[in-house]
Amino acid sequence: MTKRHGYALLAALCAVVLAVSAAIYAGVRAESGSRGGPLGDGRPEPRRSAAPASAGTWTSAWATAPSGAEPGTGASGMAGRSVRNVVHTAIGGTSARITLSNLYGQQPLDITHATIAVAGPSGDATAAPGTMRRLAFGGSPSVVIAPGRQVVSDAVRIAVPGASDVLVTTYSPIPSGPVTFHARARQISYAAPGDRTEDMSGAAYTEQTPYWRYLTALDLLSNESVGTVVAFGDSITDGVTSTMDADRRWTDVLGERLRRAAASASGDVPRYSVVNEGISGNQVLADGPGRPAGNASGLNRFGRDVLERTGAKAVVIDLGVNDILLDPGHADPNRITGGLRTLVSEAHAHGLKVIGATLMPFQGHLRYRTDREQVRQAVNAQIRSGTVFDAVVDFDKALRDPYDPRRLRPDYDSGDHLHPSDAGFRRMAEVFDLTSLSGAAPVRA
Repeated sequence: MTKRHGYALLAALCAVVLAVSAAIYAGVRAESGSRGGPLGDGRPEPRRSAAPASAGTWTSAWATAPSGAEPGTGASGMAGRSVRNVVHTAIGGTSARITLSNLYGQQPLDITHATIAVAGPSGDATAAPGTMRRLAFGGSPSVVIAPGRQVVSDAVRIAVPGASDVLVTTYSPIPSGPVTFHARARQISYAAPGDRTEDMSGAAYTEQTPYWRYLTALDLLSNESVGTVVAFGDSITDGVTSTMDADRRWTDVLGERLRRAAASASGDVPRYSVVNEGISGNQVLADGPGRPAGNASGLNRFGRDVLERTGAKAVVIDLGVNDILLDPGHADPNRITGGLRTLVSEAHAHGLKVIGATLMPFQGHLRYRTDREQVRQAVNAQIRSGTVFDAVVDFDKALRDPYDPRRLRPDYDSGDHLHPSDAGFRRMAEVFDLTSLSGAAPVRA
């Protein structure tokens, strides 16, 4: 063999090695990593991290809808402070990953450290011993989230018990406002000066907040659930009049009902988790102000808040009362139900079954008018006819006053004549037919 031929053979061997290495690397990248991407435009970012090898199904254990930009955070965001969100999950799991959002940010959000832990029994910002885990993003402990974007962390092994609170902590050292938040959490979360992300103790977390900041989802690898039910609605689903820190929204009670049914091995009830995507003041048709819109309409946020949820199998839609109450003229019931039908079509296109709720009464509320009551009745008549949703849960019938059906029953009324009390929220979950969640989305002509 000549020297020239030897060099040619060596070059060919090197090319083969490089090609094989590239293919292996590409395969690893394709099978690994976090699901990230822009919010709402449907274009995924590259996957970055491998989930731990374990049995189970990835499902949404907790989620919330980003509702806007937190007031007073436009300049500095949460620079130099640790944010410790407290969230509740009905199901348990063996691994976890989170979604962080900078949807309403006008600057890149620089997260240099993030952790997850199971909350301790004290009910504050203290972590349970031995549960603190560092989070990574594409293998790195830090991540920069561009304005209008979101990122999903790598999966991390952590034993999360069912019916427990979870602490998700982030630290951002530089200004990155405004903060993307959910305004009506009904759960106290915390903040502390400096990088306290790995503090087991909650002593430094002296700042309390009624908001969830940045965090929009917690997924668990679980043997307790094979899919997710997404509750999609307004302040009633948001649970704005439920007891603080008590997990008494109707969605919380529904999640517990499903968890107990799963434990009893009832074959008629699917093993699903429940996540709450309610936003106070939300409408089917109209956006809130701003760009991107704060409190985006149901039509404009459905893809982001429902279709992108991990493991989504069914959606419960309780939406439309604000289209009636906030319309300065006379709301059109056909436009409202037309918007609801559009949501159903989108859900069916992604294989989701849709359960729709009747709109509950609101006589006595400051926005009550006779013509608005007539619109509510017209919307409910179409919902009950079976021409809007796959199945119906009749919250109106369950919570109305039998002696005056235009009002909430007194013990189910929080006092504002629109939002339920804790007893009312429980009643909503109790009348829900769990078997209605079974089965796939129907094929419609």
